[in-house]
Amino acid sequence: MAVRHRLIMTSPWTVWSVLADGHRYADWVVGTSQSRPLRGEWPQVGATIAYEVRVGPMSLNNETVVRRCDEGTALELEARAGALGTARIAIELRPWGEHCLVIVDEHPLRGAGGALHNVAVETLIQIRHRAMLARLAKVCEAEAGADGDPGERAPGPASGSGARHA
Repeated sequence: MAVRHRLIMTSPWTVWSVLADGHRYADWVVGTSQSRPLRGEWPQVGATIAYEVRVGPMSLNNETVVRRCDEGTALELEARAGALGTARIAIELRPWGEHCLVIVDEHPLRGAGGALHNVAVETLIQIRHRAMLARLAKVCEAEAGADGDPGERAPGPASGSGARHA
């Protein structure tokens, strides 16, 4: 199971605002382009976004569906990659002082990805996660800088100093 984390220097609500925008999926997910909501209202459970993955001259059209959504704290997705199968991607947001600790946990569910899952594949997923979290941090921190981090004003469990969280 590939688990990776990164401290993003903005509030959890600013990070959530990026995750909750289906049009911005391609901004932070490595290998994707042209994301757009397909069914439902992202990120509600059952909502789907479509996106393109380019591999050299080829392009593949894939979908990701929301399986769990706890506003401001957790988003679990099932990425469908055609013949490669599906993968579960869980993203957790934790307040860390004034910032946000983002934890990504991914593992294959079905198809060839699950059957061929091994240490080498796990290493590739870790490398992809490092790049993905770097992109997410860049997008979120730029948004916070441009908007004065509006997420700091948002009510809910992820706002404030995080003093009540263990």
